[in-house]
Amino acid sequence: MDYIGTTLVNLLQQTAFCNLTLGNFAMIGVAFVFLYLAIRKGFEPLLLVPIAFGMLLVNIYPDIMAKPEDMSNEVGGLLHYFFLLDEWSILPSLIFMGVGAMTDFGPLIANPKSFLLGAAAQFGIYAAYIMAILMGFGDRAAAAISIIGGADGPTSIFLAGRLGQTEFMGPIAVAAYSYMALVPIIQPPIMKFMTTEAERKIKMDQLRPVSKLEKILFPIIVTVVVCLILPTTAPLVGMLMLGNLFRESGVVKQLSDTVSNAMMYIVVILLGTSVGASTSAEAFLKVTTLKIVALGLIAFAFGTAAGVLFGKVMCKLTGGKVNPLIGSAGVSAVPMAARVAQKVGSEADPTNFLLMHAMGPNVAGVIGTAVAAGTFMAIFGVK
Repeated sequence: MDYIGTTLVNLLQQTAFCNLTLGNFAMIGVAFVFLYLAIRKGFEPLLLVPIAFGMLLVNIYPDIMAKPEDMSNEVGGLLHYFFLLDEWSILPSLIFMGVGAMTDFGPLIANPKSFLLGAAAQFGIYAAYIMAILMGFGDRAAAAISIIGGADGPTSIFLAGRLGQTEFMGPIAVAAYSYMALVPIIQPPIMKFMTTEAERKIKMDQLRPVSKLEKILFPIIVTVVVCLILPTTAPLVGMLMLGNLFRESGVVKQLSDTVSNAMMYIVVILLGTSVGASTSAEAFLKVTTLKIVALGLIAFAFGTAAGVLFGKVMCKLTGGKVNPLIGSAGVSAVPMAARVAQKVGSEADPTNFLLMHAMGPNVAGVIGTAVAAGTFMAIFGVK
């Protein structure tokens, strides 16, 4: 009987029930909410499902993220090795390659003024940087947090890793990807508040056709120009443009298909689960995390507002030829932000088609956020 009793006690002690804290239960609840939003509501399920599941796993079995030195057999947890690929900037760079292979840069090439809208939307990043400094964060931590304003998860992870802010990487990544998923909820109220119905009804002229030569030269020229000025952007801008060159050259269809499909999905799984697994209760449930989430929301709102405001300026300067809504797409959430601009515009006028016009600022925002990250690295002397 003693043997049976001892065995049962040992089995009970090995269950997660004996080790779960109230914080773990809270984070498991958050994971369930994310899963509900992803599966039931369809909010970016490709991102939220792996993030939520990683969050669920680490709060039930923390050792899945354990470092080798913390384990008796000197072998780390599975998701620890996934997370190292984030810290080493491998997964964010590969995500950018996939985005490049999946994205048509034609609208940006056809309307170069879109670069200005993409640049304007980066205002939220610099506003958040100043606010983070005022809230007591160090300069490097403030820079890593501020990139959330670009609604660009891979760049947020990349910059946090390069600036040595891995302690904040989990909250930063979760906030960035959460706001990317919630673009359809966060942006429309800001867009409607800052524009009139007449402005939302503005129909833009059809974009000019873009030649194949232009599409081939664009990623090459952008890589040369941007990387000469800010070499530290090469891992992001270089991979983005390489993926797009695969797409547009037409001579490496197998590479383009692999990068935009199989590789992209594999990387999203690895990155999503590792990001989710960085949100253990001990690491995530802190006042600092709440500050990061709040700063990210403020930065994203400021970026959206700045893009719309500059769109209104362009509308005035062009005599009403630019719909200010497309300025909101200057944040980096591709193609969600462009779809939101289309949705809000079609609500005002069902015959209004803004998607292709909004894709220009949207792509410019991706480049702009990468440039902002490179600027911060240059300021802090990070190579």
